[in-house]
Amino acid sequence: MKSTISTYLQKAGLPVSSIATALLIILGMGWPQSAAGAQPLTPKDLTGIQSVGAVRISPDGTHVALTKFVPRDPYKERGKHDGEFEDGSSFSELHVIRLSDGRNMPFVTGRKSVGSIEWTPDGEGISFLAKRDDDEHRSLYVIPLHGGEARRVLAHETDISAYSWNPDGRRVAFLARDKEPKEEKKLSKKGFEAEVFEENLRFTRLWIGDVEDAGAEPRMLDLEGDVSEMHWSPVGDQLVLALAPTPLIDDHYMKRKVRVVDADSGKVVAQLDNPGKLGSIVWSPDGKHLAIIWAEDIHDPSEGRLIVAPSAGGPPRDLLPDYKGHVRDVAWRDSGCVLYVGDEGCETVFGRVNIDGSDKHTIVPPGGPILTSLSVSKDGQSCAFVGNAATHSREVFAMQHGDDGPRRLTDSNPWLADRRFAKQEVIRYAARDGLELEGVLIHPLDEEPGGRYPLIVTVHGGPESNQHNGWLTGYSQPGQVAAARGFAVFYPNYRGSTGRGVAFSKLDQADYAGAEFDDLVDGVEHLVKMGLVDRDRVGVTGGSYGGFASAWCATALTEHFAASVMFVGISEHISKFGTTDIPNEMYLVHARRLPWEGHWDWFRERSPVYHTLTARTPILILGGKDDTRVYPGQSMQLYRYLKTIGKVPVRLVRYPGEGHGNRKAAARLDYNLRMLRWMEHYLQPDRRNAPPPPDKIEYDLPKKDENKDKADSDEKTEE
Repeated sequence: MKSTISTYLQKAGLPVSSIATALLIILGMGWPQSAAGAQPLTPKDLTGIQSVGAVRISPDGTHVALTKFVPRDPYKERGKHDGEFEDGSSFSELHVIRLSDGRNMPFVTGRKSVGSIEWTPDGEGISFLAKRDDDEHRSLYVIPLHGGEARRVLAHETDISAYSWNPDGRRVAFLARDKEPKEEKKLSKKGFEAEVFEENLRFTRLWIGDVEDAGAEPRMLDLEGDVSEMHWSPVGDQLVLALAPTPLIDDHYMKRKVRVVDADSGKVVAQLDNPGKLGSIVWSPDGKHLAIIWAEDIHDPSEGRLIVAPSAGGPPRDLLPDYKGHVRDVAWRDSGCVLYVGDEGCETVFGRVNIDGSDKHTIVPPGGPILTSLSVSKDGQSCAFVGNAATHSREVFAMQHGDDGPRRLTDSNPWLADRRFAKQEVIRYAARDGLELEGVLIHPLDEEPGGRYPLIVTVHGGPESNQHNGWLTGYSQPGQVAAARGFAVFYPNYRGSTGRGVAFSKLDQADYAGAEFDDLVDGVEHLVKMGLVDRDRVGVTGGSYGGFASAWCATALTEHFAASVMFVGISEHISKFGTTDIPNEMYLVHARRLPWEGHWDWFRERSPVYHTLTARTPILILGGKDDTRVYPGQSMQLYRYLKTIGKVPVRLVRYPGEGHGNRKAAARLDYNLRMLRWMEHYLQPDRRNAPPPPDKIEYDLPKKDENKDKADSDEKTEE
């Protein structure tokens, strides 16, 4: 531990002189503070945050390939439409880092969307999926490591959604959705566009293609079900699959099963009947075993158990029985040892364990960067991670055998060094029933001793999720932007969160809005007793299940909250069950009961709309118009009840083209500005009954250069 502390201090440019200072740096994520006079983080800053998506270390451990997300900038005029901003989701670039000197080499950049990166089996190229130039569909490309243009090696009649290389480097297994029937296309052109709901589904199929023979037609394996994941064995001609009975998202969540099939015939040669939710599946180097992340049982809210099973079939082994955390990612060091990244409370760990369950060892303990994914070289001696911290978003980290800890390789946003960041720490407190809870607290940026500050409680969704002591600022998370405006921000990991084992993640089941949301109030009370928070100026926000919490706090718990911002949230459980695309998941891992089994009253009483008559908390309701997870009618119901009753300020904002969360740059900026303004407006003293702020948002967009426009027009006239 001491050597790890020394390493972090040295990399931070600080003297190794104090264990106390070291613990502050590691446990508090206290990266060196910016120079005096640096500016705080702003909503405009958030529109430019770049972050790493996926990382893949080369087979020989000498390079790391990565994707980088580059958001579209709503403050710049650019795009295809007469120089105007073209809205949409972030672009995704391909970069490669040479580990010998840390050099970052851009491979595919600009207005591109690169995904699903992998190294070719010989390690001489990087493959990726993209739709480029004259491609009709998403295709498979390979770009050489040592120079040359990207070359399309495989195309299909529909988008390729995933792929896996055979070790020979010639054959590729890939996934693609069924083509739309020609007859349906013809009828659609004539105006016959009736949709038969959840019937005539288009399945995702498994195909085998030959990248060396351009004239060879891909071959489809005849499998019963929808394939969502597949990996080619490192030895022999077998594939491991994740197979669901239908393409419906509910089946994807709750009914996917692991199958090993023969690559030539498609015959199932082994099956593992995992009991519930399913995560990653990885072959051992010798092809004899599979490492799998899956759920403990059908009622487990989240996959998180580390399982190893013989690939030929046989009993699975839980390598970390009774683990008080959740395994996030897994890879093999060698055929006898598994490496994993795990969530443990508000932190993450990197560890190893043998396939017989022996020699469990934590390689990187809690307190370092928040690690979220893992890639390992062929010899098992080098690793690459995606990680974040309190002062930076997702970046690339690497570690070699013998290193004290992972070292950071990328700095996607160097300008963050010129921003000031508020103190961030893990807070532990007791719920009213004695249960120990924790969360992450961001202090007000310019906090003064003895001062009491307004608080924004930010509730995570799921609830099978958890908040880490890392980067907690985004378009829907107030984080450091709110701290810069004088707010304290608290991210509680209430009961039902992941990161503390299966039993803890089940504590909220069959108790919608019960003890789970009392945990939020108890967290606020703890911060009030600390002397930090003004009890009369507390707001709450969150999305999805966190949106449900925001609605519940604004209605049933209205006396505790002075403002609420609900995003894609639940307001009425009976209609929610009847309109969601995940009814089985809601029943099996959340409600644990069905309305028609004598529980109509329970579903009604646990619904925020049932408590609207006594609600006194001003609430801003936001959501996508195309949300299938939480139907937009959930937002409409809460708005209509509160608006008709007329006792509380309420506003509804809907985003066309957005689903369960905003993807587009303009919608994200709008959301962030509205959320912050609502909190600033109502978390001032005695503002609970004030009318809402103006409905129009000042985006501070650049004005057109009228002289330039006129010159362009004159030039066209002369031509």
